[in-house]
Amino acid sequence: MSLFKNLSAYDDRSARLSGIALMVLSIFMFSFGDAMGKFLVGTYSVGQLLFLRAVAALLLLSPLIWKQRHQFLHLERPGLQLFRVVLSTLEVAAFFLATVYLPLADVITYYLAGPIFVTAMSAIFLGEKVGWRRWTAILIGFCGVLIALRPSAQTVSLPALIALGGSLSFATLMLITRSLRKTPDIVMASSQFVGTFSLGAVLSVFNWVPPTPGSLVFFALAGLISVTALFCVNRSLKLAPASVVVPYQYSMIVWAVIFGFVVFGDVPQIATIVGAAIIIGAGFYIYLRERDLGRASEEVNPPA
Repeated sequence: MSLFKNLSAYDDRSARLSGIALMVLSIFMFSFGDAMGKFLVGTYSVGQLLFLRAVAALLLLSPLIWKQRHQFLHLERPGLQLFRVVLSTLEVAAFFLATVYLPLADVITYYLAGPIFVTAMSAIFLGEKVGWRRWTAILIGFCGVLIALRPSAQTVSLPALIALGGSLSFATLMLITRSLRKTPDIVMASSQFVGTFSLGAVLSVFNWVPPTPGSLVFFALAGLISVTALFCVNRSLKLAPASVVVPYQYSMIVWAVIFGFVVFGDVPQIATIVGAAIIIGAGFYIYLRERDLGRASEEVNPPA
């Protein structure tokens, strides 16, 4: 936590670059946790995964929750806070439900539409400036997503629509997190796990499978990874505009291909590789453009 707080002392340009670095790290951890979740839903229901993963995360967070309990008493815009928790819960549930039926790389690729939603909504609702060069890079990245998707009748399926709905929820969640920048990190992280705990507790009642000791270790590890990744992504969105850091979600496809091959034996299609190359190139250009314009682009509000 002290590391995250120290980042707030940086100047605007350093804050943006730190936000980018934290987003990249969080995406790697999320991808690792996603692969672990897909592995677990091969045996356990999505509801049970959400429930036990949240239990592990909340146990890990409990010392911080108790220590900073006063920060839960007076929250900015409580209605928006609740909406954020609902979106977060739906996004996580949609993702793992889609992985039951689709390869991990396919689900991640659908989620890569998220930055397109974020860029448009951040310009409209948050007033963040997005120059034509970054717009062009985002559109090129979207073309890479289309290539990787290989649009056909097969891709327009219920699991695909679930994944796309989760992607839209995730994009909206990113924007709300950005607008609630004064909310303490512990409140943001713990409230999201309370949401998945509640939904998982309801759903797991209908299909509970007694977990083995080995599986409990995986559930605990999934909770630890999720906690760390959430702190990173929440701090990233406080340090830099959403339109700058969110495009780095594109790196998810690289990790999805790697984990999909190593863990599940999924061999990526040529179209996926070509699309990934285009997506990564667009994201790297955005990083270089941000580095060059860091001293002159829009003001970044410091984290709370």
